[in-house]
Amino acid sequence: MKILSGLTLFFYTVVFLAMGVIFIAVSLNLITQETLTDTISTLYAATNIRLILGLVGILLVFISLMVVQFTMGKIQREKTIAFENPDGQVTISLSAIEDFIKRALKQLPEVKELKPSVKASKKGITIVNRVTLFSDVHIPETTEKIQNIVKTRVQDMLGVEEPINIKVHVVKIAHKEEAPKEVKKEDKTPPFRGSIEYGNY
Repeated sequence: MKILSGLTLFFYTVVFLAMGVIFIAVSLNLITQETLTDTISTLYAATNIRLILGLVGILLVFISLMVVQFTMGKIQREKTIAFENPDGQVTISLSAIEDFIKRALKQLPEVKELKPSVKASKKGITIVNRVTLFSDVHIPETTEKIQNIVKTRVQDMLGVEEPINIKVHVVKIAHKEEAPKEVKKEDKTPPFRGSIEYGNY
């Protein structure tokens, strides 16, 4: 696959380089209009040359489609984690893992907000956590706590042996808002107006 990627990159580099040189030559009038006209006339007149151009065009379209398919497949693979079960392959979306991490750390009192980003590669799983902490926490201790929780929960959930690299990026330190004091409600029952009748019942 690396050989195909290298050949494709080389091919597209040569093509775009040639097109760039031709455009520059035309803009500087190094290639005259007569030269272009004669070249196009020669191409249309020669059947063999037109056949070669047609084959080259088909090859270019085929290579372009292959590159698009390869790129889309690579992007799709990077968005999921796959492992084999006895009954077949199982894939897990990286966004599902991110939601799981959010829920796992939702009740952590030191953290106001957390946004995880999961990336999977052949080297393992990398999880970058962008967190907003409260100002009254000890940052080294809290970030180590976050790393331990995330690593333990993800390993238990996935059951994979690949290395898991946990990174924590503190983006903001927020002040913890104090709970508003309860205001004693006054008895606003309107006074009784009218006469009271007494009698024997």
